[in-house]
Amino acid sequence: MRTRILLSAFLILALSFDAEAQCAMCRAVLESGESQSAAEGINDGILYLMIFPYLLMAGIAYFIWKSRKKTRTQE
Repeated sequence: MRTRILLSAFLILALSFDAEAQCAMCRAVLESGESQSAAEGINDGILYLMIFPYLLMAGIAYFIWKSRKKTRTQE
């Protein structure tokens, strides 16, 4: 069990470095651009992609809550 936790923590840390590098690259591209339309497009894309994990987690939480509520009323 402890090995799994350590391995998971290591993988999360290893994957986070790639994400930081990508953010720095995006910032450099946006800072060098002449128009703001590219920056607005990238910001809209980030918001669009950010919505789906929250919707997925909300859906899972709703179904867990609904199933727990259903089992409590049956008892």
